[in-house]
Amino acid sequence: MYDQSSETYKIITIERHILDEQRSHPEATGVLTGLLYDMALAGKVIASKTTRAGLAEILGRTSDINVQGEQVMKLDRLADATIYRLNDHTGRLAAMASEENADILHIPDKYPSGKYILLYDPLDGSSNIDYNVPTGTIFSFYRRKSDSGQVTLDDVLQPGHDLVAAGYVVYGSST
Repeated sequence: MYDQSSETYKIITIERHILDEQRSHPEATGVLTGLLYDMALAGKVIASKTTRAGLAEILGRTSDINVQGEQVMKLDRLADATIYRLNDHTGRLAAMASEENADILHIPDKYPSGKYILLYDPLDGSSNIDYNVPTGTIFSFYRRKSDSGQVTLDDVLQPGHDLVAAGYVVYGSST
């Protein structure tokens, strides 16, 4: 039998870490915790897809060009849709913006709108995936500037000192 109070057997998952951090901030509402967990879940889904990309025949390019002038990879599109679909309905976000889309990604009217903006590159380094080089998801959260109505570019294009949280999820053969 093991000592349940022992730190030796403590398993720290991403969810546990995020919740522990929330508990250390009495003013926390849990919204940022939910946002971070949503991105952790998106990372797990994308990691699963990138690991099996060759078998699922989702390697290669599409005919689309993204806002950076780069050809969109099939996995870019899959990662972009994954992040959007995991976040569009939660009521935590007011809007999203992705490297794969020239326009602001508004939350559908049928879902509640939150007070955070999510900016992301769904699959950074995706052009290297055919060579088994690590890729990743870059994301950041900002608070919405406007009080209500349609999200504007001023809500999305904010200076770095207003950043609430950011992260990079790495995908590769050793992650």
